[in-house]
Amino acid sequence: MIQVADRLQDVQEYYFSKKLREIEELNRTGERVINLGIGSPDLPPHPDVVDVLHIESAKPHTHAYQSYKGAPALRQAMADWYASWYRVSLNPDTEILPLIGSKEGITHICMTYLNEGDAALVPDPGYPAYASAVKVSGGKGLPFSLKEENHYFPDLEELTSLVEGNGKVKLLFINYPNMPTGQLPTREMFDNLVKWATANKVLIVHDNPYSFILNDNPMSILESPGAMEVALELNSLSKSHNLAGWRIGMLVGKAERLLEVLRFKSNLDSGMFLPVQLAAAKALSLPASWYEGVNAIYKQRRELAFELLGLLKCQFSQTQAGMFVWAKVPEKYADGFALADEVLLKARVFITPGGIFGDQGKGYVRISLCSPKEVYEQAIKRIEEAGG
Repeated sequence: MIQVADRLQDVQEYYFSKKLREIEELNRTGERVINLGIGSPDLPPHPDVVDVLHIESAKPHTHAYQSYKGAPALRQAMADWYASWYRVSLNPDTEILPLIGSKEGITHICMTYLNEGDAALVPDPGYPAYASAVKVSGGKGLPFSLKEENHYFPDLEELTSLVEGNGKVKLLFINYPNMPTGQLPTREMFDNLVKWATANKVLIVHDNPYSFILNDNPMSILESPGAMEVALELNSLSKSHNLAGWRIGMLVGKAERLLEVLRFKSNLDSGMFLPVQLAAAKALSLPASWYEGVNAIYKQRRELAFELLGLLKCQFSQTQAGMFVWAKVPEKYADGFALADEVLLKARVFITPGGIFGDQGKGYVRISLCSPKEVYEQAIKRIEEAGG
C-alpha cells in the first residue's frame, strides 16, 4: 500500500473544505444554510477589465506559454500601482515577480529558504496557510501571539525569545491589515519590525492582500527604512479588484531575493495566460473611485455584520479593516466553536470559529463581508427568530 509522504502527516484538510461538505449535506435536505464564513469576493471586476480579457483572448497570438517573470506590461503596472498607492519605488524588471495568486508565493518562499529543521515564526491567530507551508517544506512553525490588549501587534520580546530558544529561525510571517483580526498596521510597528529583523537576521514575509478594503491609507512594509534588505511583500488582486478566481498576485522586494524564489517557482509552474495579465494591468490602473465604490458596499455590509454580532452579544472593534469582522464571544460559551455550532444548529447560519486560526483565536468568531446585504438581513432575521 502506498502511503502519503511524511510531510503530510501533520497537515490536515483545510477546515473550510470539511465544513463546506457539512453545509452541502444540510442544503441537500432543504435546510438552506446561510454561509457567512468564507471570504470569497462576490462582487464583479470592473467592466473595463473584463473587456480587456475578452479582446486579448480573441487575438491569435496570445495563447502561447508566457515568461516565468510575467509580462512586462503587468510588471510595469504593478510598479506604477506601488508608487501611486504605497509610495514605494520598485524596478519592474528586477523587483517584481508576478504570481499565480499570492497564496502560491507563501509556499514558494518556504521551499526556497527553509531546510529540514529550520524554523519560521507564524502568527497566532493567523492565516492557516503559513503554518501549513512551513510544515510541507520541512520547516518548524513557531507560533507567536497576537493579543487584543497589544492591538494584535507582534511582541518583539516574545519574538526574540523564540529566536533565542529554537535554533535557526529564518522567516517571520506577518499580515496587515490583519486577517482574521482586522487590525490596521502603523508605520511605527513596521519600522520596529524591520529593525528587529535586521538585528536578528530574520527575513520578514509581509502578506498584504487586504490593504484596500475598508482602509483609506494602504501601507507597505517596504516603505520602512531598511525594509528592502530584510523583507519580502506578497500582494494580490483577489480582494482589491474582485479577481479572486483569476489568480493574480505578486511578490515584491530586493532583486536578489526574487531571483532566489524564481529558482524554485520556475521549476514548479509556468507563466499566466497573457490576456489575464493584460487585464490585470488594466485593473491596477483603475482610479480611486473604483476602491471607493467597492468600499461603500463593504461598509453597508459591515454595519449589518455588527448588528448580527450584537444580537449574539459579541464584542468587537468598529475600526476593523479587510473583508471580515472579528468578534469576541460571550463568556457563557466555551469558545468560538461552541457559538458557531449553536448558530448553525439553531439558525442555520454559518460563521467561522476563531480557533481555526490558532489558540489565541479560540474565544472569537469571524464573519465574512462577501454576501449581498439581503443575505445579512436574512441571517439577522433567523438569529432573532432563534432567540439571539
